[in-house]
Amino acid sequence: MTDPHVDANMLNEAELHAYLDNRLPPEARARVHTKLAADPALAQRLSAMRADRDALRAALSPIHAAPVPARLRVAPPTRPGWTRMAAAFALFAAGLGAGWGLARQDGSAPPTAPLRELAREAQVAHAVYTVEVVHPVEVAARERDHLMAWLTKRLDRKLVAPDLSAQGYSLVGGRLLPADQGPAAQLMYETQAGARLTLYVTALSTGETAFRLTEGADGVASLIWVDRGYGFALSAPLSGTALWPMAEAAYRQLAFSQ
Repeated sequence: MTDPHVDANMLNEAELHAYLDNRLPPEARARVHTKLAADPALAQRLSAMRADRDALRAALSPIHAAPVPARLRVAPPTRPGWTRMAAAFALFAAGLGAGWGLARQDGSAPPTAPLRELAREAQVAHAVYTVEVVHPVEVAARERDHLMAWLTKRLDRKLVAPDLSAQGYSLVGGRLLPADQGPAAQLMYETQAGARLTLYVTALSTGETAFRLTEGADGVASLIWVDRGYGFALSAPLSGTALWPMAEAAYRQLAFSQ
């Protein structure tokens, strides 16, 4: 891929990222310097993008430095689709790492209508049920097998409850909800301190493969991804960087359960 050239009047996302990654030729880079000097808002936005990138690099550096687990070096012959799922996971990580700054709802790259609706539904459900004390879920975690069999049948998709205990979250349970394109499932997790996180799953008619971080006005962030006609939204009152480990664990377990 050739390096993008900077338009004299407007900088697009590819050009900003090329500038951040030092991929612009000297002449084009000089034009970006000129544009940034004349546009404080753009310079501030670029600074935020750089901070997001650096935070993600710091968060992912232990994973990057760690050796590949032996169980992942050879694809088990009894698991059809392993190569496709492994590639999808790599795309998930790459999409988050490269496009985190694009994912925020700050005008940098607005989500499409289906993703906006998914984020809205997930965040409304999160706000409604995470404050519940007596009935936060419809089926409790002690009936995990029944819960997952029920939600699998209603969503017509094999669904597992990801294990997020390594990230400090235990399954509380789940419920069935109505959504724009059919039934939806919400799984709720909780820390020992009572902080809650939800995973929302529903059918989603969109042709795009997407990884988006949306931030609601109430401080709840949702990290969204799309896989084979379904949308997933992991929501919590956390920063995108803090939400990443849970999203990585959830995505890996959901993808490899199929």
